[in-house]
Amino acid sequence: MAERRERVKKNDPFEIAGVRIKPGEHAVANIPVTRLHTHTPIDLTVHVFQGRRVGPCLFVSAALHGDELNGVEICRRLMRERALRGLRGTLLVVPVVNVLGFLHHSRYFPDHRDLNRSFPGLANGSLAARTAELFMRQIVARCTHGIDLHAGTRQRFNLPQTRGKAGSVVVEEMARAFHAPVHLYTDFLDGSLRGAAHAVGVPVLLYEGGEAMRFDEVAIQVGLKGILGVMRHLGMLAEGSKSTPIWSKWWTAHSSRWVRAPESGMMWAIKRAGSHVRKGEVLGHIANPLGSEMIEVRAEREGVIIGHTNHPLVNQGDALFHVAFVPDAEALQEMVQETLGVALHEGLNDEFM
Repeated sequence: MAERRERVKKNDPFEIAGVRIKPGEHAVANIPVTRLHTHTPIDLTVHVFQGRRVGPCLFVSAALHGDELNGVEICRRLMRERALRGLRGTLLVVPVVNVLGFLHHSRYFPDHRDLNRSFPGLANGSLAARTAELFMRQIVARCTHGIDLHAGTRQRFNLPQTRGKAGSVVVEEMARAFHAPVHLYTDFLDGSLRGAAHAVGVPVLLYEGGEAMRFDEVAIQVGLKGILGVMRHLGMLAEGSKSTPIWSKWWTAHSSRWVRAPESGMMWAIKRAGSHVRKGEVLGHIANPLGSEMIEVRAEREGVIIGHTNHPLVNQGDALFHVAFVPDAEALQEMVQETLGVALHEGLNDEFM
């Protein structure tokens, strides 16, 4: 009987793109995507870690938007983790999904399509649609869970945060194990990887942290520790490998809203990501660059800033501050400020005003 139980616990080899990975092995599979104009092949590179014992199959993906680099570095560090030696189940790591965007330092495909609005994809569609279909077929369909790594767009910073649809118990449990400071409930966007995976029964947790085309060490560390926390929660890693989360607590936000520019001009921010704000509080000032006029940007509701623009030039209607409505936002600010060791207020002196 004991021998039979041991047989049941053993993992099977994993095969992908003609590569066979035995239990206890790590291998790299390159799945052909397309060719450049010069006929240089473009592949989807997948690192496969096959545990000796059975367990969940988790994919970790980054750079669906080719200019979001924090996730690529998170994947690189994840693959060097010694804890993976005791892996149960299967881990698929895809450091760069949008290879063409990555090569061109671009969020988009060459035809300006957004890969994360192209799922579940189409085998005979646009290049983005074909890549989405390939990813769904070769990666998502093989897995039980997923973590998709993102950052803010260019000139827009995101406080480390996870996102998931309200009512998804599995995703919320993954978010709790990931332990970013904020978990935001958001609906599925049309064409998103998260929504397409949900439709085929694969829960995916989305992580946001930092800004495109920049490394942010805090966002990278939160992402790496978060993935390892989820893997421990899923039983893929032993509890003995547990590390201390960067953040002491986490908050859930059922809604959020962007504060937009009431006028065009040059903006100076007074608050930054992590700041607790009250309704009517001044978040920044917009000045007329050709005159002396200045107007205030005020919070519409109480909450915590989880994202903001870093661009000083704004047009009327531009998204400036992303405010999530969380309970006890002041305590969240104190935790963020203590963790980062920086002040979250950037006042303008009276002489300038």
